[in-house]
Amino acid sequence: MATQTLVLPGEEIPADLLPTPSNPSIPLKLGPGLRHLPPATISPTTAGSLCIDHKKNAIWVENNSGRYIPQPSDLVLATVHHSSTDYYHCLISPQASLALLPQLAFEGVTKKSRPQLVPGSLIYARVSSASKHLDPELVCYNPSTGKSEGMGELKEGMLFDISLGMARRLLMGRQKEDGGVVVLDEIAEKVAFEVAVGRNGRIWVNSGSVKETLLVGRAVQETDRERLGVEEQRKLVRRLSKAL
Repeated sequence: MATQTLVLPGEEIPADLLPTPSNPSIPLKLGPGLRHLPPATISPTTAGSLCIDHKKNAIWVENNSGRYIPQPSDLVLATVHHSSTDYYHCLISPQASLALLPQLAFEGVTKKSRPQLVPGSLIYARVSSASKHLDPELVCYNPSTGKSEGMGELKEGMLFDISLGMARRLLMGRQKEDGGVVVLDEIAEKVAFEVAVGRNGRIWVNSGSVKETLLVGRAVQETDRERLGVEEQRKLVRRLSKAL
């Protein structure tokens, strides 16, 4: 179960707040909002809630400031801004510089078979590298397997904005008793749909009709905005489903 504590930049994270995994061999994973100061100090770089996942031996700072800072391995929903000889230049956040997506960074493509993306195309991608001094880079495949695993161009559907905290909760798949989100599971019992969640605060939804797509997207947004608990999410889905 994850726990949360409010932290401020420059503080030192006490050792007793660090995760205690059941398997000591699992290395400690520092997520967004934290930095390691040798030899053994961990300090926040931003204000927010300190989130600790003992099972994964992970720790990070969560906030809903609305500013997304790209981190390696993040899944993001990006929009193609323009293209150059070897890259697609993509918008992932109004505050971040355009991300570079190599035109060959797709599963099994060659120069002849590479996708022909145009400005405005929506893609689901993974951040392969990110730093303060270089533009972030994206790929549309899992580097470990070489497979797309759902990444690539997303056609049809609709895009909805959500908070960064909600995006992380959806991607983590946390259990119900651990502050998880059940709204999508509840809707899936009534409507067939597919979603892609971006760590940059966006969710793409595609369903059999515009009405159903809007229901899914708005249900997630209301759950996020009102910070609904598990039972409240179920009541929301029952209410919205009456309009189908």
